[in-house]
Amino acid sequence: MKTTELPEARPEQQGRLVAVIGAGTLGRRIALMFAGAGADVRLCDPSAQQRADALDFIAQEWERRTAASGVMTGKVNGVESLADAVAQAWLVIEAVPEKLPLKLEIFAQLDQLAPADAILASNSSSYPSSRFIAGLSEEGQRRVVNTHFYMPPDRTAVEVMSDGVTADWVIETLLRTLPLYGFTPYRVLRESVGFIYNRVWAAIKRECLSVVAEGVASIEDVDRLYMSNTGGRQGPFQQMDQVGLDVVLDIEEHYAAVNPALPTAPRELLRQYIAQGRLGKKVGRGFYDYPAGLPEKQ
Repeated sequence: MKTTELPEARPEQQGRLVAVIGAGTLGRRIALMFAGAGADVRLCDPSAQQRADALDFIAQEWERRTAASGVMTGKVNGVESLADAVAQAWLVIEAVPEKLPLKLEIFAQLDQLAPADAILASNSSSYPSSRFIAGLSEEGQRRVVNTHFYMPPDRTAVEVMSDGVTADWVIETLLRTLPLYGFTPYRVLRESVGFIYNRVWAAIKRECLSVVAEGVASIEDVDRLYMSNTGGRQGPFQQMDQVGLDVVLDIEEHYAAVNPALPTAPRELLRQYIAQGRLGKKVGRGFYDYPAGLPEKQ
């Protein structure tokens, strides 16, 4: 394992790049944001098709959003090799699927392959980064951090959370640097499953599901009342359809594993819909029907 002592200051970024590991929905959007603000980005994914789709998305999205200039100030290169991706990186962002064994494997490799002063960040929405560091060197553990992105470029919030031993310079660098790339960082002051916003949103979803499961109100009335009182464009059930009811259930199961005292009725209602093949907008039906068909691919 590496034994190089880490600096207690931000790494030098001049002439260095950002590596994004995973070219899925969020990985490609994160890459878009950094490149749009001038960074050179290496977008790593073992799938050639995934890389090609991601680069197509980035090109189309950039053209749509910058029709006036038509020029990207940075660039994104797709690469297959993790070693090639992280060479000369000052920041590495893991955005692979939410599978803990995969994340453990990725971070063990990053500890060995990335420059000794590179920040190793996880975009995980389910797992605190403390779950990834058991097999890392002491120096590696100190540079691991959660950077939970939402859905850039439309939603620019990023929650920054320590793994419990993250060096102060890592947190300070991210809080200072992320706004330069169009993000709005929020510091999570202590480890929290669900970070900040997702905990609040999970409670809203859970209570809405309970209201319907108990027969207190209809799905439609809950959504209409919610939109009327908050001014939102979608109600909680419409938003759950957008995410996918199977994904919503997976998230609820994760919260329930951490806190067994959570009510079971919300998960039971989700299972009823999932058993009927009603997974949400992606299949044309969830809590609502979507006769127009499937949403456009991203």
